[in-house]
Amino acid sequence: MKTEQNTTSYVKELTNTLEEGIAELFESDRYRKYLTTMSKFHHYSINNSILIALQKPEATLVAGYRAWEVKFGRHVKKGEKAIRIFSPMKFQSKEKQEDLSNEIDKPNEESEDTLRVIRTGFRTAGVFDISQTEGKALPSIGVTSLTGTAEGCEELTSELIALSPVPVMFTEITGDANGYFSSEEQLIVVKDSLSEIHRLKTLIHEISHAKLHSNIDELTIDRQTMEVEAESIAYVVSQSFGIDTSEYSFGYIAAWSSGREMKELKMSLETIRITASGMIDELNERLGIKEQIENPTIESETGVVPKQEKNRKISDERAVR
Repeated sequence: MKTEQNTTSYVKELTNTLEEGIAELFESDRYRKYLTTMSKFHHYSINNSILIALQKPEATLVAGYRAWEVKFGRHVKKGEKAIRIFSPMKFQSKEKQEDLSNEIDKPNEESEDTLRVIRTGFRTAGVFDISQTEGKALPSIGVTSLTGTAEGCEELTSELIALSPVPVMFTEITGDANGYFSSEEQLIVVKDSLSEIHRLKTLIHEISHAKLHSNIDELTIDRQTMEVEAESIAYVVSQSFGIDTSEYSFGYIAAWSSGREMKELKMSLETIRITASGMIDELNERLGIKEQIENPTIESETGVVPKQEKNRKISDERAVR
């Protein structure tokens, strides 16, 4: 009988493979071209990332109206609604010298006891997701949709829905997103037109968000870290059941790690390993329990043997293959 330690060891092997695959991608020429483009996108603060996620949870790349036109050769589609965020702005303030500390700019010539101070405030600004734009294609690093199906895919999907901490809905999604987790609605949405394998991977990705990133107001990590964690877990869990998503996952993780090399992934490895191991064990347990209910006993040479013993072996084989 395999133990929790065996599952943990196997997950560690998979995450090591994940690191190696992404490291190779980081060194490729197409990744350098991708970085050149991604460096033009503004990196938003935690507060603005939360605002974006609340208003458009499926958003992936956002920029201002003019930025899309000038930097990327794209334009916002007619009728699209802007995502509102906070934008810093500087303004001048005349204040008495006795009320100031170290914020002095230079004296105001009109009054000896009044100084002109440059302060920073905030205003609201509108940004748009790439799905709200059209025009010149952005450089890609090989993130393509997964195709086909795999043995046990339908059953795994059913069990994932059952263990999800929030309800799951399969429907059509406008734009480029394949799915999203809404912390506000406490709901997972997955694009229904995806292939069976891609739907399964996306479901694991969004369940990972729901498990790790549900209390969005309390999070201290940025959107990039969240995406790296969720897709890494999706890769590990899928792979543990014989479903290879590396063609999609490696590029996706590298995209969200842009500019950070391997640092982003390594900082989250422990979270990825613990969450993936827990999900694998829970799936194995659910699959074993289901099998036990359907076939309560089996015959052996010595008589009737509890089905549970056989299920343990089946579950163990799934956990380490």
